[in-house]
Amino acid sequence: MSLYNRRTLIALPLVLAACGFTPVYGPDGSGSQLRGQVLVQEPSSQAGYLLTQRLETRLGRSGSAARYALDITITLEEDGLAINAAGDIIRFNLTGIVDFALRDTVAGSVVTSGKVRNFTAYSATGTTVATLAAERDAVERLMIILADQITARLYAADIPA
Repeated sequence: MSLYNRRTLIALPLVLAACGFTPVYGPDGSGSQLRGQVLVQEPSSQAGYLLTQRLETRLGRSGSAARYALDITITLEEDGLAINAAGDIIRFNLTGIVDFALRDTVAGSVVTSGKVRNFTAYSATGTTVATLAAERDAVERLMIILADQITARLYAADIPA
């Protein structure tokens, strides 16, 4: 088999795998359609603010004339993970669940919706101030993770042009 035929044989699966796929940030990709066109629901908590901030960073900040509106509902659950000999909880697991729905503001219909879930943890072994700082950091990390998951789900959704 000649070298030319080997190259063709190696490139053939790559060409076939690429058929029908559009890059997210390509001219007709969902990233280009959503960039600056999603108005995220106004946050009502610190976690909501952090989630909204990250979503606007990833999707672009939109004005009042946005094509889409993103409704979000955040649920945070905290569970103790480790207990020391004195009976104090020294490690916490923070689970976040976000229900989201992307609505078309022109048609009024829901384009896509879903639920994302993830967790982070933090230590409560230091002072009260250190524990509060660790908890705030865990919430911030969790909202970044959840916002990135939502963004990936929105990019993967079939958004009408």
